[in-house]
Amino acid sequence: MGRPGWHPGLRESALFDRNVIHEIQRAAREGIYDIRGFGAKREVPHFDDLLFLGASMSRYPLEGYRERCDTNVVLGARHAKAPLRLDIPITIAGMSFGALSAPAKEALGRGASEVGTSTTTGDGGMTPEERGHSKTLVYQLLPSRYGMNPDDLRRADAIEIVVGQGAKPGGGGMLLGQKISDRVAEMRDLPKGIDQRSACRHPDWTGPDDLEIKIHELREITDWEKPIFVKVGATRPYFDTALAVKSGADVVVMDGMQGGTAATQEVFIEHVGIPTLAAIRPAVDALQDLGVHREVQLVVSGGVRSGADVAKALALGADAVSIGVAAIVALGDNSPEYEEGYEEIGSSAGFYDDWQEGRDPAGISTQDDDLAARFDAELGGRRLANYLRTMVLEAQTIARACGKSHLHNLEPEDLVALTIEAAAMARVPLAGTGWVPGPSG
Repeated sequence: MGRPGWHPGLRESALFDRNVIHEIQRAAREGIYDIRGFGAKREVPHFDDLLFLGASMSRYPLEGYRERCDTNVVLGARHAKAPLRLDIPITIAGMSFGALSAPAKEALGRGASEVGTSTTTGDGGMTPEERGHSKTLVYQLLPSRYGMNPDDLRRADAIEIVVGQGAKPGGGGMLLGQKISDRVAEMRDLPKGIDQRSACRHPDWTGPDDLEIKIHELREITDWEKPIFVKVGATRPYFDTALAVKSGADVVVMDGMQGGTAATQEVFIEHVGIPTLAAIRPAVDALQDLGVHREVQLVVSGGVRSGADVAKALALGADAVSIGVAAIVALGDNSPEYEEGYEEIGSSAGFYDDWQEGRDPAGISTQDDDLAARFDAELGGRRLANYLRTMVLEAQTIARACGKSHLHNLEPEDLVALTIEAAAMARVPLAGTGWVPGPSG
């Protein structure tokens, strides 16, 4: 017997497969584009397409039990009087209260603080739970300006101006009405239960010259203490990085198309932006051409899952990485423990991406009080801390195998690629050859 839906002699179209047919029929029935969360699901070149060259004869490895491999990083020392001094080069990306529950935001702060790194507010303002449990908290300033006030800017440890996001560069955010609770509505000054779409650009500037003015205003408001990050979705990484630097940014955050989102159009998620792997080297080129590589830090986000991904991003020239989807999975989202609940909403553990619906049985991406009450913020924080420690240990293991005493000593020469596409994007040789595809190759 064949599998269900399979018939001998029939061949499925590569262009019009069952998923495409289903989407056409859904669009014809409903008359609107599909909205979902998560990130791009299509297969694109990523860190898995790179391999490290461990030390053998030409280089000597470090002994893991006796020789140090440091992991600390300083973010924002270019202009700020109080840069972020983190123990590890892995930070928590911005995920809003509204997209996530208050206990989930608290857990992110707990986990990040336990291992000496930062977390980020996301859209919609700063909650007391998040500020109270985050030793180092970055405040996101988005086009919506939801919940923004000067007092919270001063209470933050850094400010991240969000120009774009990897899942939807050039597009604004969405928050469906079922997630706008009384508390979210009050924080964002919105009507309860009504769908909201954030603006795709900041209302008070139209280009990098205006951004320079805004950055100067933020520095004056915070007495030049807070580092200023500028986050862009990966599309034209060289020029966007250069313009962010010239506008006065201390840190550039480059978010690739594999980065997640709470809610946006699927056509955005799958068809706008470029892979994280393709964005790193042009961003580093811009920093080097301007003479500020390592003076202005580059944080890479979008699909980072393991210590190997961290090590590869740093080897290509990043100073740190940021994780979002992986962090909430570490908290307990998509856990088989809640399989029955996922099935009730038409999904399954490991496939759940309806974060915009607010019906997460794990109590993480919801504003339903009963669902949120299921989530233990203290336990979630410990799980996140364990995951971050594991990632760091993995990255250190790789760095030592390459003979490096600091994660930042990893370099492109430590890498080779498995595919021509990855070799061209990362500008490292195809494994077993000396060939780097591209104009110079």
